[in-house]
Amino acid sequence: MESRSEYPTVAVVIPALNEAPSIARVLGDLPPVGRVIVVDNGSTDNTAEIARSCGADVVREDRRGYGQACQTGIAEALAPRIGRRPAVIVILDADAADDATLLGQLVEPVLNDQADLVVSDRTSMADSGALLPHQRLGNELAIRLIHRTTGHRYRDMGPFRAIRAESLERLALVDRNYGWNVEMQMKAVQAGLRIAEKPMPYRARVGVSKISGTVRGTIGAGVKIIWSVWRYR
Repeated sequence: MESRSEYPTVAVVIPALNEAPSIARVLGDLPPVGRVIVVDNGSTDNTAEIARSCGADVVREDRRGYGQACQTGIAEALAPRIGRRPAVIVILDADAADDATLLGQLVEPVLNDQADLVVSDRTSMADSGALLPHQRLGNELAIRLIHRTTGHRYRDMGPFRAIRAESLERLALVDRNYGWNVEMQMKAVQAGLRIAEKPMPYRARVGVSKISGTVRGTIGAGVKIIWSVWRYR
């Protein structure tokens, strides 16, 4: 998705696995940006077709994992292209839980050189029931462990986030699944990045979460959070 843009130096990466009911809404809510890349992480529905019909660039990544899909989309966004390298990368989920119309609140501090990483903070503005109890518990566990390890106190692990492209490359992220956000936020502190968090609304996602919507996913995510904090400390 490339056009005359409100944010021409911003690329948005959207990992997606069977998000046909929500992907059009997410893409329709985005303000004009330089490029939108939807990473189809092995969908068996028509997520990819809908995304293409909405004007997004679609990249197929059959190796499952949230971090893997994000990494593939980022590699595509940063691939050498004359006049197309983005200054800011935005990560946005495809489930319509975050309000994509508010992208400017995340990218403007980076574009104005006030921050290198801006993370959405859902904790105070989430709709009732949008963050399930075990999600809040997992977030609290992660931010407490990160604080004990790095000294930096985050408020949330919001997946809607913007980061300076050159800063992202410096972090050299490697995690391929649930630990990707933890790795980014820990390494951002360790690298001395200027970090900001923006309170933002959060609504119940469309469809069932692959992580918080299943017992296996919830337990797996919790274990991976603890392991990731230890690994990236």
